[in-house]
Amino acid sequence: MSKKKQIDPIPEEFSSYEEAAEFWDTHDTTDYPDAFRTVKVEGELRNRHYEIEIEADVAQALRRQARQSGVKLSQLASQLLRQHLPPRLKAKTTKV
Repeated sequence: MSKKKQIDPIPEEFSSYEEAAEFWDTHDTTDYPDAFRTVKVEGELRNRHYEIEIEADVAQALRRQARQSGVKLSQLASQLLRQHLPPRLKAKTTKV
């Protein structure tokens, strides 16, 4: 004999994002199929981000120099890397 699972009702309103998060941290959305609807979403990636490993002291120096120059760390890193590329690859290109 199987025991039927007790399902708490979804509150009409949550007083905060934290309260909603706490509720959903302890409840399964699959127990509430009528409370949700499927929506179609289309998205477009605008920028790509790349991750490379560098030594900690290099990262610190880059951060310091970027802060002193008033630019983003990623901008400074790109500028410095671009300076060491062959001329045909130095131009900033964007692919669509």
